[in-house]
Amino acid sequence: MKVIFSRKGFDSAAGGVPSPIVNGRPISIPIPTNHRSETTYGQLGLGDIVSRITKNRFTAASLCHHDPMFEGEKCAFGQTAASQSHLANNGVGVGDVFLFFGLFSDLSGKDRHHRIFGFLRIDKVVHLGAHPTLCDQPSGFKNRHPHTIGEWNANNTIYLGPGKFAKTSKNSLRLSKIGEQISLWKVPSWLRKAGLTYHGRQSRWGDDDTLQVVGRGQEFITDITENSEANRWLGRTIKQICGDK
Repeated sequence: MKVIFSRKGFDSAAGGVPSPIVNGRPISIPIPTNHRSETTYGQLGLGDIVSRITKNRFTAASLCHHDPMFEGEKCAFGQTAASQSHLANNGVGVGDVFLFFGLFSDLSGKDRHHRIFGFLRIDKVVHLGAHPTLCDQPSGFKNRHPHTIGEWNANNTIYLGPGKFAKTSKNSLRLSKIGEQISLWKVPSWLRKAGLTYHGRQSRWGDDDTLQVVGRGQEFITDITENSEANRWLGRTIKQICGDK
């Protein structure tokens, strides 16, 4: 089984600010776009908050790349180009788990940090190709998935399965070490031995279970097959996302 730490949502490059935590709840803001989308921030109920945090650079009328897409207890996530090649080359498929993370802060912009905000356990992989159509829209989702709109790379793909968005900002889902720079993560002790793609350089790993995460990149993959400690950690993490104790 593979776990993919998948970077999504607003950050300093896409959107220009962190996604906010409001009343203890993380709200991942999808990145803005001007094409291959039929969904606005207003349609997602995010118009007021995106206007506030971006000082009206984006508003309820602005289009966004609504991905990953959560509906009830289902999730649909699209990937393409080099990031999808990385997933395919590492054999990511049915049974593997995406842990979505992003940059968050409070509404004033303080305490910027990375945190896990949702998960997807892959049940199905759909290879859409360069020219998807409305027929490729996954069932059970009211909004059109952006990876079914317009032209994409030939490896355009959607991952489907059970998933959920975290409703609380528990410290157990926080990645950035408290009081340190955003890119210094506090990680479970098993991860260093298991390894994480794009993080092979040993100088990135601290003896205190910390990791200096790379500045860019979307999909970081670790293989936890037959790793009981890692599988227990994953189970606890999914329960915390779902709101279970």
